[in-house]
Amino acid sequence: MKKIADVNELSVNDIPYVGGKGANLGELTSAGFPVPGAFVLTTVAYDYFLEKSKVLDKVAKELESIDRTSDQSLTEAAGRIRKMIETVAIPADLQDETLKAYKNLFPKGGAGFVAVRSSATAEDLPDASFAGQQDTYLNVHGEADLLDKIRKCWSSLFTARAIAYREKQGYAHDDVKLAVVVQKMVNSDVSGIMFTVDPHSGKKNIIIEAGYGLGEAIVGGEVTPDTYTIDKGSMDISQRRISTQKWKYIKGKDGSTVKANIPDAEQKVQKISDDKIIEVAELGRQVEIHYERPMDMEWCLEDGVVYMVQARPITAVGSSAENETAVVSNESVLTVGLGASPGVASGTVRLYEEGMSLDIVKEGDILVTSMTMPDMVPAMSRSAAIVTDEGGMTCHAAIISRELGVPCVVGTGNATELLKGGAIVTVDGTSGKVYAGALETAGKEEDPVFDDSEIPATKTKVLVNMSMPLKAESVAKLPADGVGLMRSEFLFTNYIGEHPMHVIKTGRSAELIDKLAEGISMVTKAFSPRPIVLRTSDFKTNEYHDMKGGAEYEPHESNPMIGWRGCSRYVSDNYREAFICELKAIKKVRDEMGYKNLYVMLPFVRTIDEVKQITAMMESVGLKRSADFKLYFMAELPVNIFMAEEFSQYCDAFSIGSNDLTQLVLGVDRDSDVLGRMGYFDERNDAVKRAISHLIKVAHKNGKTVGICGQGPSVYPEFTEFLVKEGIDTISLNPDTVVKTKRMIAEVEKKIKK
Repeated sequence: MKKIADVNELSVNDIPYVGGKGANLGELTSAGFPVPGAFVLTTVAYDYFLEKSKVLDKVAKELESIDRTSDQSLTEAAGRIRKMIETVAIPADLQDETLKAYKNLFPKGGAGFVAVRSSATAEDLPDASFAGQQDTYLNVHGEADLLDKIRKCWSSLFTARAIAYREKQGYAHDDVKLAVVVQKMVNSDVSGIMFTVDPHSGKKNIIIEAGYGLGEAIVGGEVTPDTYTIDKGSMDISQRRISTQKWKYIKGKDGSTVKANIPDAEQKVQKISDDKIIEVAELGRQVEIHYERPMDMEWCLEDGVVYMVQARPITAVGSSAENETAVVSNESVLTVGLGASPGVASGTVRLYEEGMSLDIVKEGDILVTSMTMPDMVPAMSRSAAIVTDEGGMTCHAAIISRELGVPCVVGTGNATELLKGGAIVTVDGTSGKVYAGALETAGKEEDPVFDDSEIPATKTKVLVNMSMPLKAESVAKLPADGVGLMRSEFLFTNYIGEHPMHVIKTGRSAELIDKLAEGISMVTKAFSPRPIVLRTSDFKTNEYHDMKGGAEYEPHESNPMIGWRGCSRYVSDNYREAFICELKAIKKVRDEMGYKNLYVMLPFVRTIDEVKQITAMMESVGLKRSADFKLYFMAELPVNIFMAEEFSQYCDAFSIGSNDLTQLVLGVDRDSDVLGRMGYFDERNDAVKRAISHLIKVAHKNGKTVGICGQGPSVYPEFTEFLVKEGIDTISLNPDTVVKTKRMIAEVEKKIKK
C-alpha cells in the first residue's frame, strides 16, 4: 500500500485506500473518460503523518469536550484541532515523494497549477455524499503552497461541519480517513454539474447545470446556473432554464482564485451551445452505463474540450409520487424559486448571514439564507425547510436537503429580502413556492393533515409504506391500519452506514443488532398496536458493494436485479451471520422492548428449500410462527404465482411486490428508459393482473391473506379498483396517497355491495 498513487492505478474498489473522490477519478481514468492528470496521497500517507505528528490523543480529547447542544462549542473545538494538525511538519520522506509526483504531472518542466482536493473514505458514497465536508483548494502553485494545502486538507477532516455531518450520518470519527487528490488545474471557461436522473422527481432525464468560470461558484451555491434537461431516450434537450450570472471565479494574475465581472451582453444568455450540452450529456450517459447506477458528476470546459473532474453515486432522489404540488391554498406567494427537495413544511423564518451564530436556528425553523455552506449542516439538520437566494438543483443546499429529507427551495433571487425574520411561512419544496402563514397540506409525510370524520371505513385494510424511521411519529397520524412495508435497507443506510459483514468482522455484532433494533422500534412504538410488516434486507450486490467495507464481500454481477439478493443471501455462508443479526434485532424489539406488533416479510423467495432453511434460522433465535407472530412472503416472482399452493404451507400471508412482478412477468427491465417510454412496463398489463388474481384465489383457498406493497396502487387509481374487486385484503401506499386512496376504495366497495 503506497503513500502516493497515480490516478491511473486506481479503481472504484480503492475507496478505503484513496477515498471516494480519488477512487472514482481512477475508475473514470481507467475507463477512458477525459480526466486531467492526478496523483493521490493515500490514507497510508494520512496515517503516517498522524503517527509522526502524535496528535491523535489530543484530537480525541477535543472531540470529547464538545457540547453537542452548542454550535459555538463545536466550532471552537474544531478550530483548535485544525491548528494542531496544520502546525506539524510533513515528514521529510513524504515531502520528497509528494514533490516528485508533483513534478511528474508537468513533464515539460516548471511548477504548474493544481487543484488540491480532500478525498475522505466516507465520501461520494451511495447513502451519503458528504458534500463539501472537507476542503478543496484551486490554483495551487509551487512546492511550499502545495505542501501547505495538503496539510490543510488533512485538517479539514475536523472542520465543525465535517464533525457534525459524520455524527448526523452515524459515522465514528476514527472510522473516516482522508486522502488528498492533487490534480492538474483546468482553467474552465464554463463548468457545471450533471445528474443522470432528475434528483428532484426521480424521472430518467439527464440534468445539466452550467455557469461561467471555475465550478466552485456552482458547487457552493454562490450563483444560480443554467439548467438543461435532456431526454435520456432521444438525447434531445427538452427544457432550459437560463439564469442571470453577473460574476465568475477565474485564475488571477498571481494564480489566486478571484471574482471577475461578466459583460452585460453575456449575463443572461445560454452558457454553452446545444452541441456541447449534448456532448456533456452523452459523457454522463456513458458514465452511468459504466457504473451501472445513476451518477452525479462535475465537468468543465476549457478551449472547447470537456473534462470530467469528479463522479459519485447519487445519494438522494425524490420520487414522482412526491412530485405533486402539496399546498392547498389561494394565499399570496411570497417568493418562487426552484423546487430542489420535495415536501411541505411551515415554521418561523430565521434569516442567516455569514458570520452569525448558527445557534439562532432552532428545531423546526425555516432557514433562509443567500446560500448554504458546508459549515451550516448542523443548522440545516434542525431546520424544517430551507430557502436560498442562489443555487441550482445540484448546489450544496439541494443535495443536503434531499439527504436530510427536508423541503428546499433554491435560486429565488430575493428570499433574504422578501422574507422577514420571525414571520411564519410555508415552504413547498415540490413547486418551489414560499407562502405566507402556516397553510394546510394534502397529507404529505412531513405534515399529514386530514379530518377524521371525513375518512370512510373500508373492508380492505389500508396500510402505509415506511422508509425513514424518523418520520414515524408524523406518518402514524394518518388513518392507516398499520405499516405494510418497512424496508430494512433504510435502517442499514441511516443507522449502520456500512456493510453488515464488515461490522461483524470488526467485532461489532452487538452494535449492529442494537442499531437495527433502535430504528425498528421507532416505527413499532409510533404505530403500536397497529401491525408493522418489516421486510428483511433486500439490497442487491451493486448496492451492497458501495457501502463502507462492502467491496470485500460483494461479487460483480452483470444483472444484480435478478442476482444474489433476498433469501438467496440469507442461506449463503457469505451472508448468513448478517441475517442472523437482523433476526436477533427483530427478536429484541418484540421480546425485550415488548412490541409484539412487529412481523417479518421475506423478499425474493425463490424456492421451498430456501424457506425451510430460513424458517429453521428464525426458530434458532426464537422467532416461530404463532398467533401473534406472522411470517409474510413477498410475491414478486412468477414462481410465487405458479407455486402459490406450495408456498402457502409455509407462510401466513403474501404481499405482492408489483414492481418486480411486472418486470419478471413481462421480461421488462424496470430501469429501462427505452422500454419505459414505449409503455412496456405497466402493472396494469393483463398478464400481471391475471397473476395477481390467481394468487389471491389460491391464497384465500388456503386461509392466507394477500396484500400489495408495490408502487402500482399509489400511482394508478384504476389498478387499485381492480385489486379491490379481486378481493385483496390489504393495500399499502405511499403516505401522501393514503387519504385519497382510502376514499376511492370506499367508493369501489360500495359499488361491489350494490
